[in-house]
Amino acid sequence: MAVTVLVVDDSGFFRKRLTDMINGSGKLKVIGVASNGKEAIEQTLKLKPDVITMDYEMPVMDGISAVKQIMSQAPTPILMFSSLTYEGARVTLDSLDAGAVDYLPKNFEEISKNPKVLTEKLVERLLTVASAGKRKVLRNDVPPATTKPSEPVAKPEPSTPAKPEPVEVKPVPQALKPRARGPIKAGQPKLNRNQFNLVAIGTSTGGPVALQNVLTKLPANFPLPIVLIQHMPSTFTSAFAERLNSLCRIKVVEAKDGDSLKPGVALLAPGGKQMMIAKGGRVRVLEGDDRLTYKPCVDVTFGSAANVFRDKVLAVVLTGMGSDGCEGAKMLKKQGAMVWAQDEATSVIYGMPMAVAKANLADEILPLPKVGSRLTEIS
Repeated sequence: MAVTVLVVDDSGFFRKRLTDMINGSGKLKVIGVASNGKEAIEQTLKLKPDVITMDYEMPVMDGISAVKQIMSQAPTPILMFSSLTYEGARVTLDSLDAGAVDYLPKNFEEISKNPKVLTEKLVERLLTVASAGKRKVLRNDVPPATTKPSEPVAKPEPSTPAKPEPVEVKPVPQALKPRARGPIKAGQPKLNRNQFNLVAIGTSTGGPVALQNVLTKLPANFPLPIVLIQHMPSTFTSAFAERLNSLCRIKVVEAKDGDSLKPGVALLAPGGKQMMIAKGGRVRVLEGDDRLTYKPCVDVTFGSAANVFRDKVLAVVLTGMGSDGCEGAKMLKKQGAMVWAQDEATSVIYGMPMAVAKANLADEILPLPKVGSRLTEIS
């Protein structure tokens, strides 16, 4: 049975092209269209589609307002279309915060030049977003984008990072390796500052909301540097870093080549590039290999962290499609590092963390609200 789709866009041309691409897949079927947010709500309540494609700039009612009301009245998986601009990034992030599952760039030129490639990408994304609608996502722990932390947001002063100490790599006896398979319970190993030189977090679909959930829990004096790898277009990461920085007590910035790793500072990998950990406590931001599917790629950053910091890394794999991060986690585990994975129940898409869990690489498997809380135990 085909997955049913509601197409929402004020452009008649775009509605027609989307409808043709979706119906031609054989796996999806458009059961209705709407030209503004108000119509989208009405059609959602009437038709009960499996998934919705939503434009953000429309007359009568905009896409973000429509998403909020749909998620309140008849929660339905939503794929947003956005422009590849700073403003488009800001609006897209607001849409994800409101409840949309994922997004795709709205590029008329690509529709004309590469219709087959775009159709395949659209169909795959819609099927994935539709399947995510069956998953319970814990959003109540995520502060709204307009909410500041309750305590003053004191950004840490820049400091000169200590150079990583040489670490002798020794085999870790299997009996000593923590192998939790569920939420943290009493008696789990305590965490301390001396265990780690770096926290590395990788994620994809569902990641913007998940990272907001985790990072807003951390205090301004969090004792470790953090690197963030989120699959995202190059025009989006700057706006995303600014958004996180405005909400968090720690400092969050888009990484630049040569930036130093500093306690209480999170460096977000720029979209379209690769971020690697270099000796001396710095990051390298490189163009990377075109053969790699993801830019940035979690495996690349995790692998470089394993080479430099060895067992002094705490890696976290959150919600996302595919298996990016699994190979990097293997490299980290060979060095004796610690790896966490988000659990299935709270993942928007249980792909990346599932790959880590199935490979038996996760020291701890945590529901999303517990990840930030567990990190705050490091002191």
